[in-house]
Amino acid sequence: MRVLVTGAAGFIGSTTAELLVSEGHDVVALDNLSAARRSNVPAAAQFVEGSVGDGSLIRSLGKFDACIHFAALIAPAESMVEPERFFTNNVSQTFELLRALIDSNVAKFVFSSSCAVYGDKVTIPIDESHPTQPHSPYGQSKLMVEQALQWLSARERIASASLRYFNAAGATVAHPERHDPEIHLIPLTLAAAAGDRNGLDLFGTDYDTSDGTCVRDYIHVSDLAVAHVRAIDALSSQSSLTLNLGSGTGYSNRQIIDAVKRVTGNEFEVREGPRRPGDPAAAVASNELARRTLAWELTHSSLDEMVTDAWAAYQTL
Repeated sequence: MRVLVTGAAGFIGSTTAELLVSEGHDVVALDNLSAARRSNVPAAAQFVEGSVGDGSLIRSLGKFDACIHFAALIAPAESMVEPERFFTNNVSQTFELLRALIDSNVAKFVFSSSCAVYGDKVTIPIDESHPTQPHSPYGQSKLMVEQALQWLSARERIASASLRYFNAAGATVAHPERHDPEIHLIPLTLAAAAGDRNGLDLFGTDYDTSDGTCVRDYIHVSDLAVAHVRAIDALSSQSSLTLNLGSGTGYSNRQIIDAVKRVTGNEFEVREGPRRPGDPAAAVASNELARRTLAWELTHSSLDEMVTDAWAAYQTL
C-alpha cells in the first residue's frame, strides 16, 4: 500500500509513518517543517518538504492508496488570539489537499481530529454521540473538516475516518514529543524534572475532581499509530467513520506530576495558579466504538509506562 502521511515530521505523524514502514508499506512523508524536525521522519520513508495546501505538489506525487492527514496548527489558546491562521491552515489548506487527492482518485482519507470538537461542557465518559460544541477556533476548525468529510463520503468522493484524539502521551526514542513552544503537560513536567525549566505552573486546584485539578485521558502515541493503520483497513468496508481515541481512563494533573517525580526520581517546584479559561474539569473518552470497529486494543495503557517512555525519549533531545 502506498500512503501519503502529512505532518510526518511531527510527534504522532512520525510514529505512525514508522509503523507503516515497519509493516512494509510505501510511505511518502510530507511536512513543511514549520513546527517539526526533518530528523523525525523515518529514514525509509520518501520525504517531501512542502505544504498540504499546494495542490500541484500533491498531484505531482503520484497515486496513493490512502492519506493520513496530521498536519495542523494545534494550540487552542493560540487559536483564540489568531483564529484566521487556524481556519486558513487547518480548514482551507485541508480542502486543497482533499481536492488534489480526489482528483488523483485516492480512495481513503484518515483525519487527525480532536476531542476539542466536544467543547468544555461534557458528560463523562464522552462517546461519539455527545454534542459537539467547540470552545475554541482550533476545535471548530477540526469539526468543520469532519463535517466536510461526511459530505464527501456521502457523495462517494472519498471514504474517510475522523479520529478524535484525547491526550497523546508516551513516546518512542526515535520519535520524541517536542513542540515549540511546548504546551502539553507531560513534556512540560519532564522538562521541570530535568531542570530545563524553572519548575511547573499548575493551573486550577479547585475543580470538582478527586484532588481539585483537571482530569484528562492520556493515550500512548504507539496505540494511536496502530489505530490509524487499522482505520485505513476499516475504510475498505465502511465509507465514513468517526471514532474517539482515548484510553478510557482519566488522570488528574497532580497524578501526572506525581508520576513524573516517581519515574524520574527528581523533585521540582510546582507553582499553583488560577484556572485557565475554557479548561473543563474532566475529559475522558469512551473508546468502545473504536475498539469494536478497528479490532483495536491498548497495549501501553499504564500511566507509569507512558511517563517512562516519554522520559527515555526526552533524554535524547
